Amino acid sequence: MPETIAVLDFGSQYTQVIARRVRECRVYSKIYHYSTPASVLRSENVIGIILSGGPSSVFARKAPMPDRGIFELGVPVLGICYGLQLMGRLLGGTVARSSHREYGHGVLKIRRAGRLFAGLPRKLRVWNSHGDKVIRLPKGFSAIGATENSPYAVFEDRTRHFYAIQFHPEVFHTERGTEVLRNFLVGICDARQDWSMKDFIAQATQNIRSTVGDSRVILGLSGGVDSSVAAALIHRAIGRQLTCVFVDNGLLRQDERKTVEELYRRHFHIDLRVVDASRIFLSRLRGVADPERKRKIIGRTFIEVFEKSLRSIGHADFLAQGTLYPDVIESVAIGDNPAALIKSHHNVGGLPARMKLKLLEPLRELFKDEVRRVGLALGLPKEVVWRQPFPGPGLGVRVLGEVSQDKLEILKRADAILQEEMLASGWYWRVWQSFCVFLPVKSVGVVGDERNYSYVIALRIVESIDAMTADWTRLPYALLQKISSRITNEVRGVSRIVVDVSSKPPATIEWE
Repeated sequence: MPETIAVLDFGSQYTQVIARRVRECRVYSKIYHYSTPASVLRSENVIGIILSGGPSSVFARKAPMPDRGIFELGVPVLGICYGLQLMGRLLGGTVARSSHREYGHGVLKIRRAGRLFAGLPRKLRVWNSHGDKVIRLPKGFSAIGATENSPYAVFEDRTRHFYAIQFHPEVFHTERGTEVLRNFLVGICDARQDWSMKDFIAQATQNIRSTVGDSRVILGLSGGVDSSVAAALIHRAIGRQLTCVFVDNGLLRQDERKTVEELYRRHFHIDLRVVDASRIFLSRLRGVADPERKRKIIGRTFIEVFEKSLRSIGHADFLAQGTLYPDVIESVAIGDNPAALIKSHHNVGGLPARMKLKLLEPLRELFKDEVRRVGLALGLPKEVVWRQPFPGPGLGVRVLGEVSQDKLEILKRADAILQEEMLASGWYWRVWQSFCVFLPVKSVGVVGDERNYSYVIALRIVESIDAMTADWTRLPYALLQKISSRITNEVRGVSRIVVDVSSKPPATIEWE
């Protein structure tokens, strides 16, 4: 078992980002529920613990609390935001509600660098998100950093190797935040920095074999990065026990079905079945405008199609999916897990009881860039590994409002032009995602000498590393002009092109 940094999840939307930053430092991280017993952490070779932030206040009646035994394990502990407040309160300090909530950028002044801020400047721009603050330190702790509203924004107990920071080092908004985490991992926890994707592949292959045994597995192959890497990894582990099913739901990109069939029959020797279910998907979406309802309809129909496909495949015990960490965190509802729901994903959250299949999700703990590295290590071709992400519900959530065949055709043609120009210019490989969104509004334009009252297409082009945060891409004006001109001239039914310049947060990457 590798050396593990345990990230206790108290519901922060950035918990997965913390785990990702740890892995960037080539140290294995694993996310645990906040209530995980200390004995479990001890048994899993945990060499350090990070307490995540979270939406709760320590004063809340049902505030999530960890097993106090984590402070008796003899391993370093780093509390972030809510984690700082927990450490302050549980170890004997005093926490109070702040009269001024700190949200967004702030300036951290370091009084003493110590091991946590070794090699860093004494003043850093950091990202805050909290309403409580520590006003009296626990015994044995000393303050080493302050912000305008909190004299105890960073404090430490050097004897027990306990550290607490009020800001979020894991987000890009914090200056040199990854270096703060690296100092904790390497300088304080003495982590060896030897975790790699080859280690993951070896461990995942072993886990798949032990989980599946002699059973059959079916996998929904979309042609995207996630399902492709999942298929290659599972096929590596169990070979012909895997059958892949490609569902044409009518919500795919232009010529997607043909491309997937040609690609997988050329590059993979996998049992591939193609199911045309476009009519049933579109009929069930008729008249539905709410994005959550659309997602749920697509998800339920997707499962039903799989159920029917089992009749031709024969008996199977497992349904494999390319679920990733961002899918999971954005689908968690308030309840046992304190994270807030952002949106549901059709491939997250289990299967209906009537379906006698168990889930197999070998990529569930990986981020997209890690999945790409796994794909490269498995020998997958560039056009698969570096393909841009595509949502599970497909164009169903890129046609805003009610979905119809006419709207889908307009969007498919517009998006095909965008992809052509992004590839031709080389920008396709430089961004995280580039796609068109169909807006259900009409705008006046002019074609020739005639009035043209047609729809609006939005261009969404973003840069990101893990999809948890993103910024809009500043494409060259000449390229934007060419894309706009081609779409409005070549796609009947479009009169205007707009560019989305929203970052995540506060926006999401997809519009629905």
